[in-house]
Amino acid sequence: MSRLFVEHLTVIDCAFLDAKRGLVGESWIVDLELEGDLDGQGMVQDFGEVKKKLKQVIDRAADHRLIVPGKSPALKLHLGEGGCGLTFEAATGPIEHISPAGAVCVLPAEAVTAQSLTAHLVPILKKQVPANVTGVHLTLRHEVIEGACYHYTHGLKKHAGHCQRIAHGHRSQLRITVNGKRDEKFERRWADAWRDIYVGTSADVVAHGKGRIRFAYASGEGEFELELPVDRCVLLQTDSTVERIAEHIAARVAEDRPKMPIEVRAYEGVMKGAVSVLG
Repeated sequence: MSRLFVEHLTVIDCAFLDAKRGLVGESWIVDLELEGDLDGQGMVQDFGEVKKKLKQVIDRAADHRLIVPGKSPALKLHLGEGGCGLTFEAATGPIEHISPAGAVCVLPAEAVTAQSLTAHLVPILKKQVPANVTGVHLTLRHEVIEGACYHYTHGLKKHAGHCQRIAHGHRSQLRITVNGKRDEKFERRWADAWRDIYVGTSADVVAHGKGRIRFAYASGEGEFELELPVDRCVLLQTDSTVERIAEHIAARVAEDRPKMPIEVRAYEGVMKGAVSVLG
């Protein structure tokens, strides 16, 4: 019996519903091990097949989706023909979400965790491996970040891919440099202010009042709507791409540090992002 492993096979950038935190953006690094007998090539499975086929299986099942705890008493879920509507009573306030069915992943669990998502994904992967593979072992883990990080959720209606889904997100680090020196105080301030935040675009707001805000738009995949407490949102006048997020943070930092060179390195999940430089 042998084991094959692929570390950092993919990253699941998603959002999930949490009873305490509400709508949470997340990034999980995925490590995979396959256990089994060697095939005619002397392999458990060809690395090319693992990196291509099994990565695609994981991405299709969970990446850029809203992951929902299907057994949570806080959830009311309606799955119709091609569409999904839900309400979720979180401690931070009610959340409403409407989307095509493919934008949502429903777990048979009371809470969304790395462990409950792993338990959901492993049986799906087992159906895709050859007969000589007798065990599939999956690990979801966070990137090790030294310094400030925050969880945010957004949707990009103009995107040609799955980023158009109105509630997907990331766990992201943030680096702010002022006058040539890293400013960890600003990093912590922004990370605290944007913890579990939804970054929305003002043009997509269709209702705003009584402590609530509702976003709606149509994109290539269909119709999307999201309503949540206004204090869990930040509004941009632009699209909420990571480039625009970096620009927004840099502009606000410059207001506190006028006439000083500013550099903001904003991440979108793991090992990718955008840089904005002022001055």
